[in-house]
Amino acid sequence: MSELDTFFYVMFFVLGAIFGSFANVIILRLPKEESIVKPRSYCYSCKTPIKWYDNIPILSWFILKGKCRKCGAKFSFRYPLVEIITGVLFALSYHYAGWTWNLPEYLIFIFGLVVCTFIDLDHMILPDEFTLSGIVIGLIGAALNPQREFMEAFWGVLMGGGFLWGMAYVYYLMTKQEGMGGGDIKLLAWIGALLGWKAIPFVIMSSAIIGSVIGIIAARKQKAGLKTVIPFGPYLALGAVIYLFGGQTIALWYLDLFLPGLI
Repeated sequence: MSELDTFFYVMFFVLGAIFGSFANVIILRLPKEESIVKPRSYCYSCKTPIKWYDNIPILSWFILKGKCRKCGAKFSFRYPLVEIITGVLFALSYHYAGWTWNLPEYLIFIFGLVVCTFIDLDHMILPDEFTLSGIVIGLIGAALNPQREFMEAFWGVLMGGGFLWGMAYVYYLMTKQEGMGGGDIKLLAWIGALLGWKAIPFVIMSSAIIGSVIGIIAARKQKAGLKTVIPFGPYLALGAVIYLFGGQTIALWYLDLFLPGLI
């Protein structure tokens, strides 16, 4: 690895950490319908605005040992965790996409997935502000990006959203209960808009496997059995990330195995 490559990896990690800091604000405020612009970050215990030097992504949390400088109230480790995850994913985006037209689309996509994942974990909702706008941005990107094909993205939206909608509808007919939220449907449609229809089987399969394992663990821990409710959005997002960063080869092999000649 050249020194220039190392510089770009570090640059994208730092950029991701900065966007991760902004993601923390959105994760906290958007579900409460609060402004994500004003007021600036403050301690929720003593209401003291946080100085810029105490708001440096990742570093400030460790320097202050996860506490407010003014009142000593504890800050969740979630804050640097989100920043680290976003930084790593931004660096991976550069690693896999390089300086291509795909890179800005990957960065936007990753930022949105991080925000949606943690909001879903906290509130079991996937905000339309991200899922619906993500579908539109994904389709526009496919129309403008010479490295992508619009029809692949279009069919990705239909296949992704249509598959989960069909599953949810069948489940409702059988149980008269809603088993999957509309946010998951829109999220998979958004994933299809960016990654194309070929990614959908892999994302569904990988997210179902991961979600099932986590669901079984949660059911045993909560002793709620089949009534255990877990958000599915984070596992769809994880499946999309795995596909984006190395899973495409597996996905294409899987498609060719069951549908030879289709790709």
